[in-house]
Amino acid sequence: MAPFKTLDDLGDLSGKRVMVRVDFNVPVQDGKVSDATRLERAVPTVKELSDKGAKVILLSHFGRPKGQAVAEMSLRPVAEAFAGVLGKPVAFAADSVGGPANEAVQAMKPGDVLLLENTRFHAGEEANDEVYAKALAMNADAYVNDAFSAAHRAHASTEYLAQIVPAAAGRAMQRELDYLNAALAAPERPVMAIVGGAKVSTKLDVLQNLVSKADKLIVGGGMANTFLLAMGMDVGKSLAEPDLVSTAKEILAKAGGEGCEIILPKDVVVASEFKANVETAVRAADAVKPGEMILDLGPDSVDAYAEALEGCKTLVWNGPLGAFETPPFHTATVELAKYAAKLTKGGSLTSVAGGGDTVAALNMAGVVDEFTYVSTAGGAFLEWMEGKPLPGVDALRRP
Repeated sequence: MAPFKTLDDLGDLSGKRVMVRVDFNVPVQDGKVSDATRLERAVPTVKELSDKGAKVILLSHFGRPKGQAVAEMSLRPVAEAFAGVLGKPVAFAADSVGGPANEAVQAMKPGDVLLLENTRFHAGEEANDEVYAKALAMNADAYVNDAFSAAHRAHASTEYLAQIVPAAAGRAMQRELDYLNAALAAPERPVMAIVGGAKVSTKLDVLQNLVSKADKLIVGGGMANTFLLAMGMDVGKSLAEPDLVSTAKEILAKAGGEGCEIILPKDVVVASEFKANVETAVRAADAVKPGEMILDLGPDSVDAYAEALEGCKTLVWNGPLGAFETPPFHTATVELAKYAAKLTKGGSLTSVAGGGDTVAALNMAGVVDEFTYVSTAGGAFLEWMEGKPLPGVDALRRP
């Protein structure tokens, strides 16, 4: 049994008003949704509830209106886009509480779907305010959270509402939690974690948590440069954080004590300036010249990482290995992603990845659909990797 409640725990929902927290904070250009990924992920829950005869009432934030009604941040165009994705009409209410919401809910028939206006038009949303949460609850017989990407926030529509209305995880949330649990809470070992990105300072908590969870940890991107400095190597004019060298040494020492092998680059790709298609060279990690900057991993490093990955059963990946947006510094990230996808497809590896840059890099490699699970959550995925509690998830836990 899952440690959190799911739709299966809510009983007969026919004719019931089920308020579903989704994440429809999607990119909109010229009044049209330009990326429907988050809309598509909401379909299984909404369709199941609608097919069971529930009155499905959708809640979401959109942008940062700071408690004010801002016309450009209305969810109205998103309602139209979701209707196209869902394949049935989606009504829209001009407010999330009060008269417009109450009237729209009262007009619903079993199976109908309604999207309420941006929850952040009310200051009570981000304040996790009791009054606003209770106003939402007036229109709900049950509450379903299907927005893992907003689960790290203790807001009225993600946390308080779950305390005052019978609550459960939606199918997308359930799937996400199942895979994340399989990746770190109860993984098949050995576990490899890949953590990349520009700065150690942004991933300190992630690294501290993972050295006690993973068997092998690859540090990539600009972060690796700080670790190379900690190993006494010269990184030229590469992006690095010299003031965090002592912290990097502490992490290396902690990893040793926890039995976690931290894997750093053997060789690197360098250039004298950071721009597309610049002239590059491959250097041993300890042979970078003063005027050079490290912008990607070298081929020996990629081979070594692939070999280490081959012996693992579980992979958790957050962050690119190099400056992947700028060619040719995408090579290491793409090659290792393709190898992880191959092992996953062969059935020897469970691969879970998340974070905006990571998803973009996996898309570049063309392997998003070949990983076991790819999370579209940004902050929530990172906080999960840090081992922090997620208020929106904790509110759904079984007593």
